[in-house]
Amino acid sequence: MGKRTAVKNAAKADDGINPRQPCPCGSGKRYKACHGAAGGPGDVIIARPFEGLAAECELVALREFVPSATVRLPLLAGDREVTLATVLPMAAAALVRADESAFVGLQVQTRSGDISRDLARAAQWVLAAEVGEALPVVGPDNGENPGRLQDLLDPAAELAPEVHKDFGWWLPSDTEPSGEVALSLERANAAIMPTERLDAPGVRAAYWVDAGSKAHLRWVRPEPEEELLAGLARLSVRGQLDLGEGTRYVGSFRAHGLVVPVWDLDRELHPREWNEPAELLGARLADALATLADEPLTDAERRSREGLRGRQITLR
Repeated sequence: MGKRTAVKNAAKADDGINPRQPCPCGSGKRYKACHGAAGGPGDVIIARPFEGLAAECELVALREFVPSATVRLPLLAGDREVTLATVLPMAAAALVRADESAFVGLQVQTRSGDISRDLARAAQWVLAAEVGEALPVVGPDNGENPGRLQDLLDPAAELAPEVHKDFGWWLPSDTEPSGEVALSLERANAAIMPTERLDAPGVRAAYWVDAGSKAHLRWVRPEPEEELLAGLARLSVRGQLDLGEGTRYVGSFRAHGLVVPVWDLDRELHPREWNEPAELLGARLADALATLADEPLTDAERRSREGLRGRQITLR
């Protein structure tokens, strides 16, 4: 065995991970430059922070574009029920209201490179917090290791968020806002774009949004990007990449490792009227994805895929 080979083998981490291989955390860096480095990963950006959770798509939607929504956070341990919220007053990381209701916020003022780790810290903090306390921002580890959200939740647990028309839930039901609180609520409510979550078989993390001049469907998809683009391209060539008359596919954005396709919709129709079209589109997409293994893309579908790729933006 040569000297270089011996050194390379000796460099393997105690947990069996080759330091030269990609880090299992998904950062895209080699293990030796990430979690295998002395002192840990530091502020490594985790490209897909909610990977491994059944609720991944919903978490991405709540983090990126749903304005006002809440859902019970299914923690595996802890004596306090915790509610996950899109955004809290002053964009706080966590708080316990006067009525003892505990909340953790997704849309926060500052965050590290790992949203999942930040949420775990906020959840651990709120489990032990006193009534009336708030955590403005998640601080450094301080020697503690709360893990990541994946360590605190049942990975198979799904989320069905309740979307609110305003931020009235910020306060207990018997509390009347006044002064600066009332002004803050008024400003927050004025900034909300009307949003509703679609509820149809096979349709998850799909949201109707009224952007003013147009309405949109934003649908967070769990498939790997290349697979999804191929499936969308196949539908596009077949003339099936829409939700019916007056709708069109306009592009997609990437958020936290997932792709979010977007469609323009007829603004005159009620959000509930898009449940069935979304269900049918989802079934068509599932069928298209199922054919990819046995039926390679045609020339027309490959050209369509590249066109779809050109209509993507990445949220950072």
